[in-house]
Amino acid sequence: MKIREETISGGCQCGAVRYHSEKIFDNAHICHCRMCQKAVGNLFAALVAAPNDALQWTRGSPDVFQSSDQGERGFCSLCGTPLFYRGKNSGRTNLTIGSLDNPQRVEPHRQEGVESRIPWFSRLTAITDEAATGADGDGEWARSITATNRQHPDHDTDGWP
Repeated sequence: MKIREETISGGCQCGAVRYHSEKIFDNAHICHCRMCQKAVGNLFAALVAAPNDALQWTRGSPDVFQSSDQGERGFCSLCGTPLFYRGKNSGRTNLTIGSLDNPQRVEPHRQEGVESRIPWFSRLTAITDEAATGADGDGEWARSITATNRQHPDHDTDGWP
């Protein structure tokens, strides 16, 4: 597996945990296994790995759940954001792509755990009923989310409440 010299950073929703790496593996993928589905509370986990020796926790540190004898999963204990999967003795940490500051830069090119893939998953891209936040006529609700947003911005900060 090829290692790319690429700077990535990311963290949890509340900003209590932040990370940074100067290298990532060329292994961006989505995993449909049931354990990943439960760990991220979604249909799949989107992951990309950084070598353990290149990954730095720059603010706080994640809590860890030993999800099996072979791996552990990291998350923020304050806001619950899933941050990683790390296999035993793998030498790398698979970061959740959604926790990256720039998730659009990492495109998955493989699907794993397909035995647990939700049967209707392949039809999701055919859904054409789309709307931006608040476009359904509930602009007041959308404005209230923006006004009370406690989400950490998608970049490093010197401090955060």
